[in-house]
Amino acid sequence: MAVLRRGNYRRPCSKEVLISRKKFVPVPRANFRIRYPQVRVIGAEGEQLGVLATRDAIKMAETEGLDLVEISPTARPPVCRIMDLGKYKYEQARTLRKARKKQQGTTLKEMRYRPKIDRHDIEFKTKHVRQFLQDGHKVKVYVEFRGREMTHTEYGMKILGQIEELLEDVGIVENRPKMEGRHMTMLMVPKRVGAPKKKVAPVPAGVRETSSTEAVEEQTEAPAAE
Repeated sequence: MAVLRRGNYRRPCSKEVLISRKKFVPVPRANFRIRYPQVRVIGAEGEQLGVLATRDAIKMAETEGLDLVEISPTARPPVCRIMDLGKYKYEQARTLRKARKKQQGTTLKEMRYRPKIDRHDIEFKTKHVRQFLQDGHKVKVYVEFRGREMTHTEYGMKILGQIEELLEDVGIVENRPKMEGRHMTMLMVPKRVGAPKKKVAPVPAGVRETSSTEAVEEQTEAPAAE
């Protein structure tokens, strides 16, 4: 039995409830935690079993190796279903994770480089940029210049060019390198994999391909019929 702390007061609670509260996943009442004397029961296959005594419904679920789970506590009498409680909690947690992932959306990440950085450090930092792009985030990479380094901005162009080559398989450059104060910045976005390409029909042999502008000119030059 775990202990849930609220200020200086300790209240015992079951372990599964404590775990669910840490993960913010609601756990429905099941089996002997259902406090109502009678409940409306739905079978494991979705069939209606009518209103039964709670103890009888629990025994019926135990004979099938399942649990009696409360799915609608506000109804009168409450509605319970015979199901696998562990599987139900897993599906609820997975649905909640998917909903949170959709709410997060795309964020802008940043990675800083220096003009005198060596090749090994460039590759090490770029691995993190690659992971950001693979996760679907935009990444702002920039080279920071200090003091007299501002007279050699070509080093920044060289570094950003190397980064673009290392990430050409997972990202594309949305904003080309440009100076912003003492920073030379470049914005990269994830590369869309499997984008549909326009199919161009092959031109038959012996037929000259005519553009749309040439066709319009031919129509205007054609003599009018008398």
